[in-house]
Amino acid sequence: MTVDTLLSRLQGVRALGKGQWMARCPAHEDRSPSLSVGLRDNGCILLHCFAGCATSDVLAAVGLTLADLFPEPLHNPTHPAGTFRRERCPFDPLDTLRIVARAALVCALTASDAAAGKPISEADAQQAAFAVGRIMAALDAVECRP
Repeated sequence: MTVDTLLSRLQGVRALGKGQWMARCPAHEDRSPSLSVGLRDNGCILLHCFAGCATSDVLAAVGLTLADLFPEPLHNPTHPAGTFRRERCPFDPLDTLRIVARAALVCALTASDAAAGKPISEADAQQAAFAVGRIMAALDAVECRP
């Protein structure tokens, strides 16, 4: 999939510069653009909703999946004929670790409150669910999900 395909499915798209756009997020009722779309040199598409929507929710709202954010599989001549491997986007390990650490902290704090018998608000439950989603997305990104 190309970035143009994604952008054609979004509303309120405006270019910010080379390979960068803002649009209204389709995963929530968005009156002003809160969805950042970026195109990396290697063809990977980056999405971030500043309102906190999970990338998978944003993509589902426009009929796409996480796999659509990555370049088409490339033929790998070192594997038997007909097999392919996907070129992965490089992620900064320290940034990824910081995101996972924050998500784990949110989960730990929510679990601690639950264990102490404190009521968990809907907002806290959603934050914990979002954190779990980020951890699972990080595992998907390095292809090591259990």
